Amino acid sequence: MSLHLSFGEATATGPREENQDALRIVTPTAALAASKGSLFALADGVSQCADGGLAARATLQALALDYYATPETWAVVQSLDRLLIAHNRWLQANGGGQPLLTTLTALVLRGRRFTLAHVGDCRAYRWHAGVLERLTEEHVWEQPGMQHVLKRAMGLDQHLVVDYLEGELREGESFLLVCDGIWSVLGDIGVQRILQDEPNPTAACQALVSAAHLAGSQDNASAMLVTIDSLPQSVLADTLAQLNQWPLPAKLRPGQKFEGWHVEGLVSESRQSLMYRVRDVQERNWLLKTLPASRHTDELAGPALLQEEWFLKRVAGRYFAEAHPLPQRQHLYYVQREYSGQTLAEQFQQSGTLGLPQWLELAPRLLRAIGMLHRRNIIHRDIKPENLLWGDDGELRVLDLGLAFCPGLSSDETSALPGTPSYIAPEAFAGAAPSASQDLYAVGVTLYYLLTGHYPYGEIEAFQHPRFGDPTAASRYRPDLPIWLDECLKRAVAANPAERFETAEEWLLVIERGEREAISSRPRPLLEREPLKVWRGLALFSLLLNLVLLVFLMRG
Repeated sequence: MSLHLSFGEATATGPREENQDALRIVTPTAALAASKGSLFALADGVSQCADGGLAARATLQALALDYYATPETWAVVQSLDRLLIAHNRWLQANGGGQPLLTTLTALVLRGRRFTLAHVGDCRAYRWHAGVLERLTEEHVWEQPGMQHVLKRAMGLDQHLVVDYLEGELREGESFLLVCDGIWSVLGDIGVQRILQDEPNPTAACQALVSAAHLAGSQDNASAMLVTIDSLPQSVLADTLAQLNQWPLPAKLRPGQKFEGWHVEGLVSESRQSLMYRVRDVQERNWLLKTLPASRHTDELAGPALLQEEWFLKRVAGRYFAEAHPLPQRQHLYYVQREYSGQTLAEQFQQSGTLGLPQWLELAPRLLRAIGMLHRRNIIHRDIKPENLLWGDDGELRVLDLGLAFCPGLSSDETSALPGTPSYIAPEAFAGAAPSASQDLYAVGVTLYYLLTGHYPYGEIEAFQHPRFGDPTAASRYRPDLPIWLDECLKRAVAANPAERFETAEEWLLVIERGEREAISSRPRPLLEREPLKVWRGLALFSLLLNLVLLVFLMRG
């Protein structure tokens, strides 16, 4: 079941010459609605500025386009704040020397939650079970005679401050957005009376607009009402937003049935997590990941586990494990598909360093996987041979998103330095924030190690404070490396982030180009280079051989 809404809107110019209000409703496709939600927005252009109507319309246009272009992994507030700050600069720069000003109240409904963004003097109400609750406060001066003068609006100041409110949705409730041309004359009591009399959203909005002008409003009047008809089951994005806390499962035993799963046994146990092998009713193998009892009181542990599951679902594809949807989960855990195969660390222990053909097959796959992560605004932070599985089906898969980080969404301790020391980028040791460049550095160290059996800066131990100079060239350990590949690895593990590849895609192009050039630079067979000389030589050799045979025959 998905979120079902009914809504209506109405606007009227009134005694003014121009309607400077703007309304916008966006109800996207089901997939986009699940990740970004539906958008309802009202803007009231300020008539004293250069063009209040333009400011209102442009703001809602930017909001509708830019919000749905933000990454799925961004929280709603992060997405709204980024684009509103950018549009605020546009309003300041495009007024022809005069300000372009508008108020804005926007509502995003996603899953079972709402997010409200508000700046200016429009109002948002919540209407449920006969109770009208005002959700916003007007950003106006409180001094006598100044109550209609805005102290906050889009385009007014360089530093935009927006009020945000988030909360849970209730089935059957409604949200009402109205401009000051309505609430200033009708008041909360008048608004409530109309909502009681008109259950239909469109009829209610039209009644509010008409009543405001009949009551003497001299301003434009606009209203928007959206009703929550039904709520979906809790979806993954809401799970992450709410940080729901299910109880931890008790220690699972082999042969036990747990929420429809048949428990095979414990696969791994650490201070951070427990991993069990389980089977579904179709006898397919899965891995169930949960927390040990010692982390039950850790407030960050549960959200981190749910975030790991959410990341897996956001990057669903050939390079990552499949996450189970778990529609009826009752405890804190998640389940991912188990694949047969070996990690690259296990392969290294058995067979040693990779040959060039194996390396050239591995590197592009790993870079495509990391590029997919980065395009979704996710940083892995623990790339190493132990977390790369070469499956028996021939696929490479990136494992363990337990330390993954999404800027603006993940919370992280500033003193934390997650990952394996030998694969951590130099700037991370200096306190730099997680970045895609640090992931690419870890990819470089991984590929360097699998090719040489060594680390470019030597092995780094935990709690060590390493110094980074120039990396040891991979060709020192592998003299058979082509020059282009040696330079490629040197750039990948550069201590200075500015010297590394900017993206996984850039690095992939370098490898593909280097491989093509290496193939084209190999000497061609003599038959291809000098066919005439080859055939002349063969003919001469054949003639000499015949002469020798003739001599032998004559002597016989």
